[in-house]
This record gives sequence, C-alpha cells and structure tokens, in this order.
Amino acid sequence: MSIEIGKVTVLGTGVLGSQIAFQTAFHGFAVTAYDINDEALTAARDRFDKLAATYRQVVPGADDGKAETTAADITLTSDLGAAVADADLVIEAVPEVLTIKQETYERLGKLAPERTIFATNSSTLLPSAMKDFTGRPDKFLALHFANQVWHFNTAEIMGTAETDPAVYRAVVDFATAIGMVPIELHKEKAGYVLNSLLVPLLNAAMNLAEGGYAEPDAVDKTWRIGTGAPAGPFQILDIIGLTTPYNILANGDESAQRIAKWLKDNYIDQGKLGIATGEGFYKYTA
Repeated sequence: MSIEIGKVTVLGTGVLGSQIAFQTAFHGFAVTAYDINDEALTAARDRFDKLAATYRQVVPGADDGKAETTAADITLTSDLGAAVADADLVIEAVPEVLTIKQETYERLGKLAPERTIFATNSSTLLPSAMKDFTGRPDKFLALHFANQVWHFNTAEIMGTAETDPAVYRAVVDFATAIGMVPIELHKEKAGYVLNSLLVPLLNAAMNLAEGGYAEPDAVDKTWRIGTGAPAGPFQILDIIGLTTPYNILANGDESAQRIAKWLKDNYIDQGKLGIATGEGFYKYTA
C-alpha cells in the first residue's frame, strides 16, 4: 500500500514547531501551523520571518526569495478542527508534558480524517504512552527533530508494536523529502538515539553548576577542550531552549526537581530562556 503525504499540519509553533513547519514548507509541502490563540500565532509569524532571514543566509537555494515565499505560504490558525480537516500528516510539537499530549490526541483523534497519520515530536516520552489516546494506534508513531533542523538534520523515527509498517515507511520517506536524515529505531527506547546520548551529558552539566561545583562556562570549556566538541553542554542547552529541559526535570525525581527549581529561579523567571530570547546561560546579539 502506497501512502501519499502532501498536506502537513504542525501542532505547536514554539521554537522547534515553527522550524518543523518552515522546513516542511520550504521543501514544497502544503503546511498549516496551529497554536492555541492569536497571541501565539502572532509570535509564530515573527518566528517564520526570522527563519526566512536565517535560511536566506545559510541554506542553499533560499536567497532568491524562496525563504520569504515559504514564510508567507504557511497557513496559521487557532482552530484545531480547521487545521487538521484535510491533513495527511499531523506533527505534534506541544509542550513536553504527557497529560497535555494525551489530551491533545484525544481531541485530534475526533477531528482529523481517518487517513491522517499522527506523529509526536516528543524528545523523551514514548509513543506507547500516547497511542491509546489517538484512536488510531496503527497510524501513530514518533518523529523527533533536533533544534536548528536545517543544520542538525536528523529525524528519529520510532513506532510502537501497533504502528502499521506502511505508515512507518511513509514517514521515513517524508523525512527524506524534507531534507532530513532518517534515523530508524527498531523498537521503543526512551530518549531515542540522540537524547539517550545527550540528556545524561546535559543533566551532569546542570548538576555540576546547580551544586556549586563549577560555573557553566568552566563546564563548557572543559568539555570543548577535553573532547574537541564545538559546543559545551550549556551552549547546547541555550540552543534547545531552557523551557523543554525544565518541563522534563520538573516531572522527575527529587534530584531532577532540584535542578528544575535552579533553572526556574535563576534563568526562566528572569526571562533567560536561551538563544531565542537573547540570553540563557550566555548573552547573544541579534
């Protein structure tokens, strides 16, 4: 069975959701981006305009007006039913909180056409924790992108035992079509490939800083010199944005919640969310 994907809806227009929508539209797919209210959609339009400027500078073929056309062609809506009414694929990029995702899928399953494939961009949660809320576990899987999708262009694809193999292959083909490198997982693994490697590093770094052992810049310097890596863990956290790790840590064990409180008190409550806001662990110019 051949599954055609032409119309794509992205739920959530935060840092990564907006990137997924833009990258997909840039490669010729019809894209609708959904968020909960007009304020969020106004912020999304601003993100798309900034992404157009970024693509024009760093992505081949984007400097002839294509980047600006891409931004303008993305449909924005706060009406979930309208957003998914004719979607072949819905990519969910809502906050990394299980109950929010489950509630989203309960609504989505009632609104989307029967043919529509659902994909979660969750970075840590397993699709099996959400599949029963979708109403279509055979058409549900994980499709995980990394921040700065035009550069760090992996797309981790992970199904459940109930995912239709034809759906899985269709999403692998879709990832390739939008310029990603598909990373296929054979079975469910918390953290997938990338975050199974990355999250322990980031947590160890935050533990060092929160515990008063070393400053973030000293931790980063040690990692860069010791491994030859181009960026340290706190630089990576600024790229990711501090909200996502905070949401994950806040739902963790006692140690994780202590680090979450440190993040909140010292950075998030002060508006220091990472590169997107101009300051996180480091300050950034436009």
